[in-house]
Amino acid sequence: MKKLLSMIMAICMLLTVCAGAMAEGTVTLKVWGSQEDQVMLGEMVDAFKAANPDKTYDISFGVVGEPDAKARFLEDPSAAADVFAFPDDQLLEFVATESLYEVIVNLDGLQAANGEGAVAAATVDGVVYAYPMTADNGYFMYYDKSIFTEEDVQSFNQMMNVADEAGKKVFMDVSNGWYIPAFFFGAGCTLTLNDDATQNCDFNGPNGLAAAEGIRAIVEHNAFITGDDAVLTGGMGDNVAAGVSGTWNAGIIQEKLGDNYAACKLPAFLCGGELKQMGSFAGFKMMGVNAYTQFPEDAQMLADFLTNEENQIKRFEVRQLGPSNINAANSDAVKADIALSALAAQAPYSISQQYVNNNTYWTPAEAFGLALENKEAGDLQAALDAMVAQITAK
Repeated sequence: MKKLLSMIMAICMLLTVCAGAMAEGTVTLKVWGSQEDQVMLGEMVDAFKAANPDKTYDISFGVVGEPDAKARFLEDPSAAADVFAFPDDQLLEFVATESLYEVIVNLDGLQAANGEGAVAAATVDGVVYAYPMTADNGYFMYYDKSIFTEEDVQSFNQMMNVADEAGKKVFMDVSNGWYIPAFFFGAGCTLTLNDDATQNCDFNGPNGLAAAEGIRAIVEHNAFITGDDAVLTGGMGDNVAAGVSGTWNAGIIQEKLGDNYAACKLPAFLCGGELKQMGSFAGFKMMGVNAYTQFPEDAQMLADFLTNEENQIKRFEVRQLGPSNINAANSDAVKADIALSALAAQAPYSISQQYVNNNTYWTPAEAFGLALENKEAGDLQAALDAMVAQITAK
């Protein structure tokens, strides 16, 4: 009996030692992703484990989509995921709250592999804080190629003239702060943040006034039409021949236009007597690593793997998400996607929305655009001064 008890105790001690050794050797990580990404993330993590057989990984998942990442994370950073995806406009607050590890694992590879805009969107004061994952949140011009030639779509003003002759309309939601900067950026205006998060905005300078005069000419044209996405998608192929929007409307617009479906970068517009290429906001998604993680190197290895070329192509194939990775974006499959190709063509003229003060920018910009649409802007310089005063308010 004593021998049996001794054996049992020895076995228990051995199991305890083994369990302790396993605990010390197991890397435990949690990954957040949207509901739509859960199956895909599981497959990617399995591939990551297979690519790193020398380590034991215990990786779990949580359903937290990119838009909710910041709010959920800041509720309790120590309990948040080790690796999580978020949009670029959340980066500054993550950095300000010291929530992210700066990128160390494969930093050079990240910078070489991804587009310049995506890397810039993941960077604050010269430090890269996240791994770029997508470059698919921006806007460009959809058009009916039975109405417009490739030469026509180089100019917004020419497109409206052609549409008018055909009894059609050209759509843009000018009273939306997401879209209206396209004109100001095209004119050479800037929108930046100060160290105290207050906004710098020169939309009321000479370039801004020229842009505003250009916008007024567009919204007062007989072929211009505005509204929300339903106006564009409902009218395309009927009374609407072209419109500014993003990839989220690609499926329905392609269905409406059929063989006449086409898209391109934003056109130029008449500004101060010259044609100026329209700019745009661009949105990027990225993967960050929690500063509270117990396994920072492994967490960064995982974030790097989940955003590599192969997995960005997989995101495109599964979710039709546009890659930030240069090689992935240049793959035959992505280049064959008309909407993503147009977005890629617009990318050199795009500015990350990372540097927008969400508390002061959107409402004044929307109000200014609405006044133009309703032909109530009056003295443009005065209207611009009032908008900028609100945008830059402390």
